Amino acid sequence: MVKRAVLAHRLFTGLSRRHLSCLVQELAIPWQAMVEGRRHAARGGARRRAAGAGARHELVFVDRVVATLIHLRHDLPHSVLGLLFGVDRSTVTRAIGEVRTLLAERGCAVPDSPGLRLRTLADVFAYAQAEGVELRLDATEIQVRRPPAGRGGRRAFVSGKKKQNTMKATVIADWRGRTLWTDALRPGRMHDATAARNEGIAICFQHFPEVEVLLDDGYLGLSRDYPGQAITPPRKPRRGALPGRLAQWERDRHGHSSDRITVEHALADHKRWKQLARWTHRRDRLPDTYRAIAGLVSDRTVTA
Repeated sequence: MVKRAVLAHRLFTGLSRRHLSCLVQELAIPWQAMVEGRRHAARGGARRRAAGAGARHELVFVDRVVATLIHLRHDLPHSVLGLLFGVDRSTVTRAIGEVRTLLAERGCAVPDSPGLRLRTLADVFAYAQAEGVELRLDATEIQVRRPPAGRGGRRAFVSGKKKQNTMKATVIADWRGRTLWTDALRPGRMHDATAARNEGIAICFQHFPEVEVLLDDGYLGLSRDYPGQAITPPRKPRRGALPGRLAQWERDRHGHSSDRITVEHALADHKRWKQLARWTHRRDRLPDTYRAIAGLVSDRTVTA
């Protein structure tokens, strides 16, 4: 069996050893609490033997975290990870399900503020107003499996843009392309602005009037409702406009695109993880997977 350190170094290259050690320490207590809670429910009461008695885990917690990271990064099958770690496939499946949930609940790291994490859209707007940060927001689509014929809501996943079955993620980044937040994913047929409204962005604009968000042309409705806060590219002048007016529009549009491009870089960082290139698993597991990967990416870029 290949040693754990070799697996972490060769197969999972997104995090340093120091970051991996900090991640294990951060997740250990919540995982232990989850395990003890499940055991308490199974027993129907308090334990009757001292802590430490009974069977040991075949896959220790550090190996569970490493296996989950490898699976997220490279999308290796559970059976292959079971062979690498010397355990049954079902053990790896259960471990990945537990650790992935813990990673999704962590939220995104805040630049230059160790220990502080953003978990909700309101957290991001409060942070942006307190620190004077101009936000960038955009949506990306991930191809998913087509729902079986006859199942209700099948057309909801058909994207009019991609012409594929997709799920849509809305992501917020700062001016350096560092991920600050991602939402619960929506079916691909939903409009970008509708997905943002369903997450409560309108309420955030009302409660945090000093926050500015750079958007693309898909969010013109937000810019109409919240001028000065939701900033979209300038509209093209009417036909017959003076050459100077057209040149000024080109410069303004180019400047807006250059400022907003950092959120595209953040989305590209997410898509470098193989599981987000094309999702081939159950659709209900994609939201937790995306939030877990976004949190890990934010950890790596928070000190950049």
